[in-house]
Amino acid sequence: MSSQVRGGTRWKRFALVMVPSIAATAAVGVGLAQGALAASFSVSGQDFKVSADSLVGDNLIQYGSVAEGATLGSKDISKHPVTISGFSRAEITNMCQSLVTPVPGLGAITLQLHTGNKGKPAVAENIYLDVAELDADAKFDQLDIGVAVGDGSHVTKPVPGTVADGGLFSQRAKKATLTNVRQKAWATTAGTFTLPDLKLRLLSGNQPCYQDEK
Repeated sequence: MSSQVRGGTRWKRFALVMVPSIAATAAVGVGLAQGALAASFSVSGQDFKVSADSLVGDNLIQYGSVAEGATLGSKDISKHPVTISGFSRAEITNMCQSLVTPVPGLGAITLQLHTGNKGKPAVAENIYLDVAELDADAKFDQLDIGVAVGDGSHVTKPVPGTVADGGLFSQRAKKATLTNVRQKAWATTAGTFTLPDLKLRLLSGNQPCYQDEK
């Protein structure tokens, strides 16, 4: 995957200070099923919500960066601090993704996607998640906190172009198990993403996968 570069996204130095409790920011997302990581893109001006009963991922790598891209409704460029979480393989059970978009004359329209039900989890290979918020219960096996992101021993490698300094903070784990997942993300890329029993619906109004806590 070293040949893949996100040339359309500018990534600036972002030293995300993480402590053991923040290790739970390993995340889950939905991406376009494709044969390789996206070579070049700028993030859209909209984040999206994802919920799942569980995610079980192998060879976690996690580090901080900044995603840059469009601003919805204007020509401005926005910068979004993100935690990038990568897995060599992940199984996701009972997954829901939602995106709410304001449409002139119609109001809010929600795109909802459901998959990974009926005993058949969604399966992603070489998946990377650009996460802004995450709530979950988490368990990590063989966890290392404070590893340099440029350390060559990472099984899952950082996404090329997302690391300004190889000495920045990262963490890794042989296996990560998350349950009761609630996440906001700006982007997801995957080598392959298998979505069994996929259901996609357009709904009137604001109907996300979960409501924010007050």
